[in-house]
Amino acid sequence: MSNQPGSSSTATADHRHASAELALGTTGIVKRDADAAESRAASRIWWDADADDYLSEHGDFLGAADFRWCPEGLREEEERLLGDVAGKRVLEVGCGSAPCARWLRVNGAEPVALDISAGMLRHAVAGNASTGISVPLVQASADELPFGDETFDAACSAFGAVPFVADSGAVMREVARVLRPGAPWVFAVTHPIRWIFPDDPGPAGLTVVNSYFDRTPYVEVDDAGRATYVEHHRTTGDFVRQVVAAGMELVDLIEPEWPEGHTRGWGQWSPLRGRLFPGTAIFSCRKR
Repeated sequence: MSNQPGSSSTATADHRHASAELALGTTGIVKRDADAAESRAASRIWWDADADDYLSEHGDFLGAADFRWCPEGLREEEERLLGDVAGKRVLEVGCGSAPCARWLRVNGAEPVALDISAGMLRHAVAGNASTGISVPLVQASADELPFGDETFDAACSAFGAVPFVADSGAVMREVARVLRPGAPWVFAVTHPIRWIFPDDPGPAGLTVVNSYFDRTPYVEVDDAGRATYVEHHRTTGDFVRQVVAAGMELVDLIEPEWPEGHTRGWGQWSPLRGRLFPGTAIFSCRKR
């Protein structure tokens, strides 16, 4: 799992790292539109500011060369959602510090790891050096992939990029463009149903406060109104329609159950909530 699972549109930013908020001058939360340029800019500055704290908190869970799909702990080693990756060129979208891409390399793939944040890629460079597992790293936005048509055999994203772009349909179209026919595209996001609840791992997080159908972005801002963090909500149906419109088919939708004995929390993810409703949706797709 590469990047931080998102906020699910809350009334408080307490779950995020205070040092990043302080560095960026975050002072409030608004519900308003945020276009592609503003969303990209916010993602760059947020993940640059939060990268050190994020890896300090979650690096041990993510590992240096492991592929975890979600806070529930599903690992590609067991699930094999991408199939046999040996000898295949695989694009990771929103790679963070790139542990998933390094796992892919160890398992015989030829991965390329992409992220919008220089701060995260700095940790990816360090991870390459410390493990001796080198993967190519590219800084770019997921809705503007800098690759040629039909140049990858598979693509994946474990909580990276998709919720943070203004038009996730553009991500689907770009991924479809760079994939060869029949290639898999598997992406994990915060389960859309989480949007209706407060971003709270405790009992307060069990009461509905938002409309599932309200797609207004969640935006954190500074005193000047500049966005310092942006996250976009889509319904399950939105994602399905975007996948199909991009020329892909939905093969499976995985909603991981909370594992017995799994006590590790992660922001809004907790055993309490995980036993009652899903926190993650993994869309397994294939280019037609």
